[in-house]
Amino acid sequence: MASGGVPRRGALSSAFSSTVSPVLLIAAVALVASPRRLGASSVAGAGTRTTSSSDPDPDWHVVGVASLLPAAVCTASTAASNSTVLNVVHRHGPCSPSPVQSRGGAPSHTELLDHDQARVDSIHRKIAAAASATVLDQARAAKKGVSLPAQRGISLGTGNYVVSVGLGTPARDMTVVFDTGSDLSWVQCTPCSDCYEQKDPLFDPARSSTYSAVPCAEPECQGLDSRSCSRDKKCRYEVVYGDQSQTDGDLARDTLTLGTPSDTLPGFVFGCGDKDTGLFGKADGLVGLGREKVSLSSQAAARFGARFSYCLPSSPSGVGYLSLGGPVPGNARFTAMVTRRDTPSFYYVNLVGVKVGGRTVRISPIVFSAPGTVIDSGTVITRLPPRAYAALRTAFARSMGRYSYKKAPAVSILDTCYDFTGHTTVRIPSVALVFAGGTTVALDFSGVLYVAKASQACLAFAPNGDGTDVGILGNTQQKTLAVVYDVANQKIGFGANGCR
Repeated sequence: MASGGVPRRGALSSAFSSTVSPVLLIAAVALVASPRRLGASSVAGAGTRTTSSSDPDPDWHVVGVASLLPAAVCTASTAASNSTVLNVVHRHGPCSPSPVQSRGGAPSHTELLDHDQARVDSIHRKIAAAASATVLDQARAAKKGVSLPAQRGISLGTGNYVVSVGLGTPARDMTVVFDTGSDLSWVQCTPCSDCYEQKDPLFDPARSSTYSAVPCAEPECQGLDSRSCSRDKKCRYEVVYGDQSQTDGDLARDTLTLGTPSDTLPGFVFGCGDKDTGLFGKADGLVGLGREKVSLSSQAAARFGARFSYCLPSSPSGVGYLSLGGPVPGNARFTAMVTRRDTPSFYYVNLVGVKVGGRTVRISPIVFSAPGTVIDSGTVITRLPPRAYAALRTAFARSMGRYSYKKAPAVSILDTCYDFTGHTTVRIPSVALVFAGGTTVALDFSGVLYVAKASQACLAFAPNGDGTDVGILGNTQQKTLAVVYDVANQKIGFGANGCR
């Protein structure tokens, strides 16, 4: 293993046992945990840490201040010989294939959160445009007696976590962003007229014996949101992201390898980019896990089952996983996966309430249900309707007021921050999300506070600008949970201690 990094594909440990299905490890450290006992429909946060089992108030996290910030070195481990695994790391952490030193330093917290807001804005624009298009299409269809598809508009901003996959024959290791909010997977290819700098060599189709271009007339081409046809009748794709990043190129097929050489997807449809610009860092491309037919999860369903899961550990310096198919954690509790016809690519859930310190925050369920809620691996900070966020912030600040922690300045979109300088340990009230059907998910400590530094630790939630904007369950709140997307049964589950 290279110093400060992680081993290449097939060298990290799986969060599950030696089960047959491709598992991709995600970098971020799992904090020491002592989960509380909750009811059958509840999920305890994996990183809840208390001083002892006799703690008089189990609805609080007691955390050492020294442990608030991630380790400076990668804490990835070595896989068992019978594990089927792939590398997954945080783009900006010490496990990244592109060390921070070699790329001019990681983005500041303000930059990361500003980019996150750009992604959220693109989600809101996409949903609003799709809803408007659907209303217009329905009006036209009513007049003409026909059904017209809605145009779904611009794609989202880029995500935070990357995975290593093999592409082509022989397989070439490619490091790509993984994103539940995107569908089309793509990598940069040679020859390239305008490509951003990446760590690995560009993918060369001429060196793969299984590569082929997708003709314009093929259904895979016709199903793209934005496409064109080259002079030689090859399908050309275009994806423009909300942060103005962009990729253009040929739609193609090749063999995708996930873990061991036997875990392959022959004829995998992806984009071979030859004109790519934007905020992709040193990643070689992107893997989409959305709900459309072209996504990796959809293409892999016939081989591995219509289900995938992942765990995002609590810090960029450790390890989690992404699994296509694979077992469902025994402690997972499920809520319905909601489908909206205007934006069928997104994974919606029915969030109905929030608890702070074990107590339900008084928020009318309609505040959540009116705009709906999307669960998204690429958004960092959970966005709530303004009324819900205001109630959460008030309850959280009231609880924190017991210990008179010094207030700290805001960090970008995060406005409720504390200075823990001079403290050895701090007490933080638990936060839990309540979903339709009674499933209650207690968040890990790392899902409650976003810690820029010990003197600036902020409530890791933010309000939407308008009560009609869709809520978004971001990746900070998903940390340490096994998040299961059971597409076959239309439900989403959460399991405690997911990264272990």
